[in-house]
Formats: sequence, structure tokens, C-alpha cells
Amino acid sequence: MSNVTMEATTMLPILKKKLAFLSGGKDRRSGLILTIPLSSDQTSMEELSTTLNYLLSIPSQKCKARGFTVIVDGRKSQWNIVKTVVLMLQNVIPAEVSLVCVVKPDEFWDKKVTHFCFWKEKDRLGFEVILVSANKLTRYIEPCQLTDDFGGSLDYDHNDWLNKRLVFEKFTRESTSLLNELTVINDGDKGGALDKDKSADCGLLPSMDPETVLQTGHELLSELQQRRFNGSEGGGGQGGPAWCPMEEELLAQPQVMKLLDSLREQYTRYQELCRQRNKRTQLDEIHAKVMQVVTWLQGPGSELLKTQQAIGDSTRAAQALQQKHEEIESQHSEWFAVYVELNQQIAALLGAGEEEEVAELKALQQQLSDVCYQQAAQLEGRQHVLLAAQGFHGSTQELSQQLDGLLGMLCADVAPADGASIQQNLKLLEEKLQIVEAGLAALRQKGGLLMEQMSTVPPPWPPEEAEQSPTGEQRDSAQHVETVMEELQLRKQRCEDMVDVRRLKMLQMVQLFKCEEDALQSVEWLGELLDALLKTHVRLGDDSQETRTMLDKHRKFVDVAQSTYDYGRQLLQATVVLCQSLRCTTRSSGDTLPRLNRLWKQFSVSGEERQHRLELALDFHAAGERVLLQECADSESLDEVDSSGKTLLDRLTLPVIFPDGTEQYFGSPGDTAAAAEAVRERLLLVEERRLQLQEAELHDDEEEEEEEAGALDGKEARLDVIGEELSEKEEEEEGGQQDEDLERATQDC
Repeated sequence: MSNVTMEATTMLPILKKKLAFLSGGKDRRSGLILTIPLSSDQTSMEELSTTLNYLLSIPSQKCKARGFTVIVDGRKSQWNIVKTVVLMLQNVIPAEVSLVCVVKPDEFWDKKVTHFCFWKEKDRLGFEVILVSANKLTRYIEPCQLTDDFGGSLDYDHNDWLNKRLVFEKFTRESTSLLNELTVINDGDKGGALDKDKSADCGLLPSMDPETVLQTGHELLSELQQRRFNGSEGGGGQGGPAWCPMEEELLAQPQVMKLLDSLREQYTRYQELCRQRNKRTQLDEIHAKVMQVVTWLQGPGSELLKTQQAIGDSTRAAQALQQKHEEIESQHSEWFAVYVELNQQIAALLGAGEEEEVAELKALQQQLSDVCYQQAAQLEGRQHVLLAAQGFHGSTQELSQQLDGLLGMLCADVAPADGASIQQNLKLLEEKLQIVEAGLAALRQKGGLLMEQMSTVPPPWPPEEAEQSPTGEQRDSAQHVETVMEELQLRKQRCEDMVDVRRLKMLQMVQLFKCEEDALQSVEWLGELLDALLKTHVRLGDDSQETRTMLDKHRKFVDVAQSTYDYGRQLLQATVVLCQSLRCTTRSSGDTLPRLNRLWKQFSVSGEERQHRLELALDFHAAGERVLLQECADSESLDEVDSSGKTLLDRLTLPVIFPDGTEQYFGSPGDTAAAAEAVRERLLLVEERRLQLQEAELHDDEEEEEEEAGALDGKEARLDVIGEELSEKEEEEEGGQQDEDLERATQDC
């Protein structure tokens, strides 16, 4: 049966029963394998016949020519049903069947009877029938071409296959219908162009969406190609030939491709037809819209701009004009939006239009662009003028306020509390003047910019009237700008003159306060020097060298105090001069000078006393060192050192008496005791020296007496020695005489 009259939709309940199926496997002759899985239930031969007719209508003639291998799975069925199915194959597909493999159950049928029956019917059937068990089916068919029901590795999903067939048949049905509709529509427009007034309505619309049908076809084709590709890549798991899944759909793939090609061709023609009709309609619409935009911009739009020429005389007036201009811009924006849309439409049509259409579109585009750009330039120029006017009026108001503030500061009396306040006021005055100068410079700049903008703005009238002179309103605006800048310049100059006078006075006041502060500082310094002299300058030195060094430092210290005093007096004299110049009284003139003189007198007295004590200490240490270094010091020198030391000690206990009668001691009692201790230690050394000298005199007298007594003892000792020598000599003479007598007696014997 033909697949035109036989569709899966009409027999869907039968196909879902899976009475027979094409798994996609092949036998060793590359013939397709048709599987008939008989069940234990009674199988309807009519439904099986219908299923087989549908399945055999799917493969191509080339596939059918290679013959089918039919696997009749009788493991769950009775022999008589199997035999009926095999005989039915003779009526359904006698020429296409090459081999029928009946899968029998293990030891269930009578092997001899069944084999004999099929052998006897072989010539009449026209194909060979063999009985084989499931595990021996691989002798005839490779395992990779068998489904898992027969121990093979071939995947087959009957529901998936059935769904794909439904999609294929639906696409075939819809694409064929759509193709016929598109052909009728396209051929109906061949005789000539339709009326321009006829829109692309339902007469040009097919019953279904071509894009959807094409998308379905592409997805189906992609699925078929992908399944074939995956099958060729994954086949031959056991060394057999590559398995191509869904082999029965190889007929569907070229058919889908052919339908897609035809559908794309007719759809492209249909799109071109629609595009031409739309283009013709768009041209008329675009022309009407362009003329509508041009008419408004050259008419009402231009008239609106003619009424807006002023710049106002204040910031508020300029803002009101700006608000009015924004309303005009808003009205223009709506037409400019239409211009943008029209320009995009024209640009889209220019790429695919005919020569006449392109010329017409370019002319419309040029006319529209010229008018829109001219109007936009006028709006932009007016906007720049208004912004410049707001900036100019804002700077004018700001500078006027700055000048008022500066003038108010200049008119106020200057009565600061100290020099820092005057410095701050002077700095504030200078800052205000700099701000005014910067504000005037900004005003000049913004005024020049405003006049430049007013002179360069495009005229809000047609180009043929552009040579006319500026309006009286524009001349008045320019004159107003120049007048404002001149007035503010004069006000700024008057303020500068007043600032110069105020600056001089404030600088003198700063100098006056500085002199007063420095004079007070010199008093504080002199007081600190006096305090340091009385509290820390107590030591007198341990020797003459140290005392001489301390005396030199003291003189330098006194010189520093003298410089401080002189500096303070000079500052006070300068204060008097400045007060006379400023015609004011100084706060420190009646108090600072007496304090300075009093401190200096006290310092002078203290410094003289300190110097006198250091000189006494230097004389004392020098005399003491001479006495200590001399080997023979006379009593007068020792007495002189002792006397000077006691005088120095007495001096240390006396206070310093100031001119006003007050007294002040150098340092604390402990410091005085420490200084006196060094003097006493030197006096003790002198006293020890005195005792040493006395002991030396006594020792010399004793040595003279001892020398006289020693001389007498020496004489006696000499006499004793002489006596001893004489006795020894006598003894030696007596011994020699005896030796001679003995030797003589020996000779006689």
C-alpha cells in the first residue's frame, strides 16, 4: 500500500500494539530484519496484516530489493499460530522475503513435525523457513543487528519510532498543503502587479505559518541525520557491519529534504511578493509622512521660534524663557522622532529598491534631512543662547552680591581684639577681593560667550530671508549685556580703592599688635632669663678651669639678656610711633615698659652678684691650686687661700638685694650647700697641705738629731772592728809559730 493513503495516524491503536516492527537491523546480505513478536494472547491476523502492509510501505525500493529476513518469535505462542503467520507472509510479502527465522521455545514443539511441514511447503512459499532457538539465532544474524530480546545489542524503542513517524507524516501532510497554497498565491501574482490600494490581507496569507512548518521540517531532518550519523559511528560492536538506526526512515530523509527545498523556494517567492507589496505601500506612507513633517517644521515650528528672541534681564526671566523653549523643543521632539523613524525606513528601503524608487527615496530623504537639520540647528542655537544668558545673569547676580558683601565689610569699623583677628580680617578682605576679581573675569567671559552665541545662532526663518539684519530685540539684548558689564566694572574699581586704604590701616594695626606681642614676649624672655639665673646658676666650679668656663658662659648669658632688653625697648618705641599714626592708644604702653625696666634692674643686680661670686671662686681656686702644686708653700699663701675661701662661703649665704628692697637667694638651700661643699673640700685640701708642711718641718729636725747620734755610734763600731781584726791577726801568728815548731820536731826525729 502507498504511504499516501496509509498513515500512522489512522492506525495508531494497531501500531501501538507492536505486532511487528522494523528494528533497523540487517542480515548478512544487508537485507532489513522484520520482527514479528507473537504473544501468548490470540493475535489478530487482520491487524498483523495491516501492520505489515504499513511497515513494508516505508523502505525504499532499493532496500526491498535486497530482501527481508523475518524473525517470527514464537516462544510465547502456539505452533498453529506461528504456522498461520508464516503462511500469511506468502500473501503479504512473497517477493520481498528471503528468509524466515522462527524462534521456537525450548523442547516445546515436535521438531520433526514442524521441520517437515516447512520443508514440504518451501517451493510453494517462495522463501526458506528455519526453526532456530534464540541462542542460535546469531548463526544467521550478527548479534549487533539483533535486539536485546534475542540476546543482541541493537537498541530499539518502538514508542520513539512511532512518535517520529507521526511527526514525519504530519510534516509531509502540512508541508504539501502549504506548498500548494504558496504555489497558488505566487502564480496568481505572475500576471502583473496588484493594485496599490490592495493591502496584503488574507488573500496573501497561507492557512499555516511557513516558518513553523519549516522549523518542524528542519528539526525532523536534523533528527534523522543525527540518528543515522550516531548509528554509523556506534555500529559494529562485535566486529559486524555498521548498524544504521531507523533504516526504514532512509526513505523519509530524502523526501523531507525534497519537501523542504520546494517549500523554501515557494516561501522565498512568497516573501519577495510580500516585500514588494509592502515596499509599494511603504513608499506612499513615507512620502505622506515626510511632507507632513516638512510642512509642520517650516510652518508652525518656525513661527514658534520667531517669537523667542529675548534673553531676559535676570536669572528668573531667563529661566522662564528656558521653560518656554523646552515646551517648544518638546513639540519639535515629537516630529524629530517621526523623522528618525522615517529615516530608518528609507534607509531600509534604499538597499533593496529599484532605480526609480531609490531616486525618489533619496530625494525625500534629502528634503527631510535638510528641513530637520535646519530646525534642529535653530533649536540648538536658541538653547545655547538661553544657557549662556542664564550663566551671564547668574554671574551678574553673584558678582553683585559679592560686591555688596565687600562694600559692607569695608564700611564696618575695624576694632579687632588682637593681631590674629586683624590678620584674619585682612585675609578675608583679600579673599573677597580675589573672589570679586574672579567673578568679574567670569562675567566678562560669559558675556562675551552670550554675545557670540546671539550673533551666530541660525535665523528662525526660511533661508531666503536669512540676509536680513538682526532684530531690535537682539540689539537691545546686546546693549544690555555691555551696560551690565560696565556698571559692575565701575563698582569693582571703587571697591578696590577702598580696599587699598583699608589694607594699609590693617597692616599698621597688625604691625602694632605684633610689636606689642613681641614686647610682651621680650619681657617674658627676660623674666625667664632672670629666673634661670637665680634658680640654676648656682655652681661655682670644682677648679679654676671650670670656673673660668662658667664665667665666660655667664658673660654671654648677660649679653643675651642685654639684647632681649634692648629689643623690648625698641619694640615699645615702635608701638608708640604706630599708635600716633593710627591715632589710638596701645594697651601695653603703660605696663610693659615698667615691667621691662624692673626685670632688667633685677637681672643686672643678680648678674653682677653672680659674676662677683664667680670671680671670687676663680681667685680662690687659682690660689688653692698654686698652693697645692708648690712643694714649699709659705704660711702666708695658705692663710691667703683660707681667707679667700671663707670670704666666698660667707658670700654664698647672702641674698641678692633688688633695687625695690626685695631679696632673692641663688638656687635652693641644697644647691647653695652643694656649691659651698666644693669650696670646703678645697679648703680641706689646703688645710691638709698646711699639716703636711708642718709635719715635714718636724721630720727634718728629727733627722738632724739622728744623724749626730749615728756618727758617734759609727766611731765606736769602727773601733770595735779594728780590735776584732787585731785579735784575729794575733791568733793567726800564734798558729803559724806552732806549725813551725811541729815541723821542726818532725825533722829531728
